[in-house]
Amino acid sequence: MELNQIKDLMQRVKENIRKVIVGKDEIIDLLQIALISSGHVLLEDVPGTGKTLIAKAMAKSLDTSFKRIQFTPDLLPSDLSGINFFNQKESRFEFRPGPIFSNILLADEINRATPRTQSSLLECMEERQVTVDGETRMLKRPFMVVATQNPIDIQGTFPLPEAQLDRFLIKIRMGYPKTQESVEILKRFKEENPLDKIEPVASEKEIIDAQKSYSKVYVSDDILKYIVDIAEKTRNHKDVIIGVSPRGSQALLKAVQVYAILKGRGYVEPDDVKAMAKPVLCHRLVLKNAIMAKGQAEIIIDQILNEAVVPSEENLHKG
Repeated sequence: MELNQIKDLMQRVKENIRKVIVGKDEIIDLLQIALISSGHVLLEDVPGTGKTLIAKAMAKSLDTSFKRIQFTPDLLPSDLSGINFFNQKESRFEFRPGPIFSNILLADEINRATPRTQSSLLECMEERQVTVDGETRMLKRPFMVVATQNPIDIQGTFPLPEAQLDRFLIKIRMGYPKTQESVEILKRFKEENPLDKIEPVASEKEIIDAQKSYSKVYVSDDILKYIVDIAEKTRNHKDVIIGVSPRGSQALLKAVQVYAILKGRGYVEPDDVKAMAKPVLCHRLVLKNAIMAKGQAEIIIDQILNEAVVPSEENLHKG
């Protein structure tokens, strides 16, 4: 698939999601960036801001399988992965797959499940495989986890450990809509739910082809050094205990390549790195003052972006 075809595909999906979602173009773009770069997304905000709705709208725009599971404290790992059950009629064990065997998995309120169940997602998200009773089964491509969580509730929740947070390519805060957007939402949902009417506009094959092709975007050595410099500065920052790992640097590289396609280019510019730095890197930082950490990671990334030497526009183009 050519890069301009990937851009057309993403625009088609975006326009379809817009039939349901009002005023969240940037978040729609981030979701698609994660999808094309084979990453996962963590949506965080208070209840009622549209986290589940935007995930469903994207899933319904793709001609792929979609499953939703509500995370609760009594949810077991087998409720995700599936079980082997004994078929008495045929006198043999059969595997009954869980919701993890889907292309798009919506993990609603992931921080309400126990650490044991949360950790069962790790192998699936990173390795794209599930092991049940010693037998490993590969997950079908494309595979994407969209998890949601409420940052306000404390009682009955289990904060995601840093090792699990690092599995998410992007963390997004939905935010409240503006006044006019709120009015438009009331109009749109007054008589019926527009989610019920949208149809798929992208095939499974198109998504897979795009995932295989986005890496054609050219990234100069100067941009690679810029990404590494930003990551290293997070590790040396006075307010950071653990900075961005090499996996985080790789995640940023993937994200900026897809972002460049969105902007209609076949090469990455420094502004692409700046645009994707906070969504990709902030949740990977472990700060010294965790209690006062709300919004602090964004401030630190802004400081680092101001300090890092920006590559010149020379040699950004291939050849």
